[in-house]
Amino acid sequence: MQLPLEIDYRNVPSSVPIDVLIRTRVAKLSRCHPRLIGCHVIVEKPHQHRQHGNAYQVHIRLVVPGSVVAVSHDRPDAAGQDLYASIRDAFDAAERQLSRLNHRIHRLSQAHELEGTA
Repeated sequence: MQLPLEIDYRNVPSSVPIDVLIRTRVAKLSRCHPRLIGCHVIVEKPHQHRQHGNAYQVHIRLVVPGSVVAVSHDRPDAAGQDLYASIRDAFDAAERQLSRLNHRIHRLSQAHELEGTA
């Protein structure tokens, strides 16, 4: 990555294990998708409901050449889900979106090459 990783916590105390988990997942993304330029992760706990448990939201913004991939993990059925699971689900979704983007770019480049040879 060309830009430094940014991690912000909102209404959630920062912790070394969470930082390590996020950094590990970003490193995995940058190995699988070498065109990744930058990443900004926001971990937040917007509401505290006694009846519904603690719902965490994880927002990931990935910058790749010519595009920005944004992922928000905020499911209503995730109430009570722990922070580690929310981070895992958000990064899994980000990885899927990056894979789709890479697949689209690959298809477009193949179509462009075919047009150039015709």
